[in-house]
Amino acid sequence: MKNLKKILILIPAILLLALGILWGLYKYIGASTKALIYDEIEMVPTSSTVIVLGASVFSDGKLSPILKDRIDAGFELFQQNKAKQFLLSGDHKTDDYNEVDAMSNYLIEKGVPKDKILLDHAGYDTYDSMYRSKAVFNISDAIVVTQEFHLPRTLFIAQNLDLNYTGYIAKTRTYKPSNQLLFREKLANLKAVWEIIIDQGPTTLKNPYND
Repeated sequence: MKNLKKILILIPAILLLALGILWGLYKYIGASTKALIYDEIEMVPTSSTVIVLGASVFSDGKLSPILKDRIDAGFELFQQNKAKQFLLSGDHKTDDYNEVDAMSNYLIEKGVPKDKILLDHAGYDTYDSMYRSKAVFNISDAIVVTQEFHLPRTLFIAQNLDLNYTGYIAKTRTYKPSNQLLFREKLANLKAVWEIIIDQGPTTLKNPYND
């Protein structure tokens, strides 16, 4: 019985400690990247490239609301001459799932020249996208476009990879991030810190479908 009581006391204590670590990390990453994040396009520094991070697409190739918001924000930057080209980085692990071409097709339909669009078909997660942007595409300065909840972790990774990137918030016009999504982002902060600590490389340095 004594051991059971100890366990019953220990479990909540461990949970509280874990939540405290998650919250502290969330606040630290937010504070360390706050100055790099912009929500007014007029204030965004010009750069060579707009990096749009992938998100889910539907089976018919249409963009999900979260991805459409990102690509629209990236297009807005391009229209305002904040950057000269795009890097579209997303998941294309299988022939029947392709975030990258879905984004590219959307931009081309909006009138963006094809030669202004770089395609990263192996941006399987945020760390891969940031690492590969420099290692594969030789981009040293960029504006990263994603949602407000995602930008701190993205730029924290970029900072620790010695990348001179800023961030532009993709306005959540067509959806609101759920509490589950926000909590998952806090968990992803732990993964990002671990990847940085062990100096992890990307899943691949090749560029499938482009080589």
